[in-house]
Amino acid sequence: MGIIISSVRRRRAGFAVTGAVLGLLAAAGTPALAAADGSAGQSSAASGSAQGATPIPVGISRLAQGPGHNVAITIDDGPDPRWTPQVLKVLRQNHVKATFCMIGTRAQKYPALVREIAADGHQLCDHSVDHDVTMDHKPVAYQRQQILDGKAMIEKAVPGVAVNYYRAPGGAFTPDSRAIATASGMRPLGWSVDPKDWSRPGLPAIVAALEGKLPQQPTVLFHDGGGDRSETVAALKQYLPWLTARGYTFTFPARTTP
Repeated sequence: MGIIISSVRRRRAGFAVTGAVLGLLAAAGTPALAAADGSAGQSSAASGSAQGATPIPVGISRLAQGPGHNVAITIDDGPDPRWTPQVLKVLRQNHVKATFCMIGTRAQKYPALVREIAADGHQLCDHSVDHDVTMDHKPVAYQRQQILDGKAMIEKAVPGVAVNYYRAPGGAFTPDSRAIATASGMRPLGWSVDPKDWSRPGLPAIVAALEGKLPQQPTVLFHDGGGDRSETVAALKQYLPWLTARGYTFTFPARTTP
């Protein structure tokens, strides 16, 4: 009997979590939108913006805001006291605004850097509490905690500044995590160009990957945290002027439907 009661309690807890997500989304009052990553119909929840009437799709954004010859630069895994200031310096020198996808515990540890990022006019993105790349295999309650607590840690560092995007660690999105992020007013954010700078393949390899054929309105992935990012800084110094010389305009990732 004790085993049966325990099983019932676990099922009830699972229903409560799903109900909480559905309740958040229902309050937003927007219909379900097809997922850009091909997982439409897998999620039991619709999407909506917690911040207003403009619908935020549950689909993963991989395009820069457009239309036009635009590119979105995104920076992951910081803030870092050594590398973030160097990345910010290169961005300032090239008059580029980027989107910083920050780990909650890092934002909590280095709030002054979060404020510097925001003060420079960059967008903020929630990259979860502690960058668990296995989140897509964890319970919904755990995913929700990682997403919402990560967002809260960033917001605490810069009160009043919006966190407009959520990027799953390693791209480990699920239909539920996308729904939770959307209900909290954050667009799920992916990328379309990955030079794998995090693996430190060498500057020539990074530059070759970046300067290959670019997709339309690309979102480009870089890192300012997680290790030695000297190659990233060097690549940005080459790549940003290269993009400018080819007529690209720097913008932020697409957030809502046209």
